[in-house]
Amino acid sequence: MTEELEQYILSHIDPEPAYLARLNRDTHVSCLYANMCSGHLQGRMLKMFTRMIKPRRVLELGTFTGYSALCLAEGMGDDTELHTVEINDELQDFIEAHFAESPLRDRIHLHIGDAPEVIPALGAGWDLVFIDANKRNYADYYRLVLPMVNPGGFIIADNTLWYGKVADPSAHDAQTAGILEFNDCVASDPSVEKVMIPLRDGLTVIYKKP
Repeated sequence: MTEELEQYILSHIDPEPAYLARLNRDTHVSCLYANMCSGHLQGRMLKMFTRMIKPRRVLELGTFTGYSALCLAEGMGDDTELHTVEINDELQDFIEAHFAESPLRDRIHLHIGDAPEVIPALGAGWDLVFIDANKRNYADYYRLVLPMVNPGGFIIADNTLWYGKVADPSAHDAQTAGILEFNDCVASDPSVEKVMIPLRDGLTVIYKKP
């Protein structure tokens, strides 16, 4: 993906809403690791996936500054709910301020805490789960949420190519190991259908068979 090709793509898809553009700018000005923000292309993809799936209940693991949550909520219909979980309590004020500026604020419920502790209290019955949290724990997140996903529901996981390190035998860091464990776990699971999309850092789309 060259910069020229990316700019061509961005000029031929739906524009980034103004409140998301502000959030993206503020993230890059105020936050470390601003590259974790989903951004325009992936955001439009998440919205489109949500339009296609038509979920009533969505769970996101890893809010960061809220960009992906807003994109997921944008693709949801009326009388739906999105619960997003972020472990970093220092981001809470930033996230809530940007959620409040969006037209989707009533659809989103922010939970600050560790996902394995928060998720059980939210109950089951998820139609879509988006995983974009601690890479070391991806496989644990998957094993935790899969039984809570409705038959015919979806899990989407971000960063599953992890800067290409998944294909690098010399990569032994904990994050790469976590992504490799997750990828192998999903690939060997006969209860789901799965496909990896080489968008940005890799998206894996997982369908839970009825």
